[in-house]
Amino acid sequence: MIEAVDAHDGSGGVGAAPSAALPPVEWRVGAGLLPYAQALAVMQARASAVADGRAAELVWLVEHPPLYTAGTSADAKDLIEARFPVHRAGRGGQFTYHGPGQRVVYLMLDLKRRRPDVRRFVATVEEWMLRTLAHFGVAAERRAGRIGVWVQRPDKGDAREDKIAAIGIRLTRWVSLHGASLNIDPDLSHFSGIVPCGVADPRYGVTSLRDLGRAAAMTEVDAILKREFEPLFGPAEWIAGDPRELSAARVPAEAIEPARPALVTLWTGLKKFRRGGARRDRARSLPPHPGR
Repeated sequence: MIEAVDAHDGSGGVGAAPSAALPPVEWRVGAGLLPYAQALAVMQARASAVADGRAAELVWLVEHPPLYTAGTSADAKDLIEARFPVHRAGRGGQFTYHGPGQRVVYLMLDLKRRRPDVRRFVATVEEWMLRTLAHFGVAAERRAGRIGVWVQRPDKGDAREDKIAAIGIRLTRWVSLHGASLNIDPDLSHFSGIVPCGVADPRYGVTSLRDLGRAAAMTEVDAILKREFEPLFGPAEWIAGDPRELSAARVPAEAIEPARPALVTLWTGLKKFRRGGARRDRARSLPPHPGR
């Protein structure tokens, strides 16, 4: 597993096309709002099949209902308020938000058959987001030490920047899982329940295409994502419908609700962790009891 912030140092170039002829990558666009647990199940199943040579690589574009995800580096203090369900993601990175109006791009690509270079792969995903945004007149940039893709906001003040795309990658047997999320027209107030990606500096916020005055339909963004994907990663073939693994991952609606206490338990555990740390900090700062 790798974390995007650890993988990018600005070197190594970009490009992750296959080193030999491969079938086109499956390009699929999900329908409706996808429960996060189902997305994880599909990714894991497809990544395993890709690693075994039993399935084609996959790019899967989805939207989720409002939720927060916690990466492997998530810090409990960065979960300010669990306004929505909180899921352990298994990817690198910290807390992030997914919801309607945000295009989430899941990548199941085999780096062994491309280039087994983690830094280059993450830089290529960043470059893909930069080129896509450029089509809509957004001059986005990378920032060393700050995960994601950023936009300067002089309208908000000196040295102000907002994140418009987040990146979080996991590798299993050199096959990627997770990927990137691009803010098209989400409710930006939903980010207030977390410190996005652990970046607490008040100079840095979040933005979207609509917030920047670049309104675009999701279908238009999808078309540009595919167009800019192919020069960097190689051919992709659009296939209608969700991945076949989704049928095995679906559960009845009544079976989803009982899972919610587990999410509450995660939030409760994080709160206890935070309170426990605060008590220990206070105890260390108190003078000795005069009777001791």
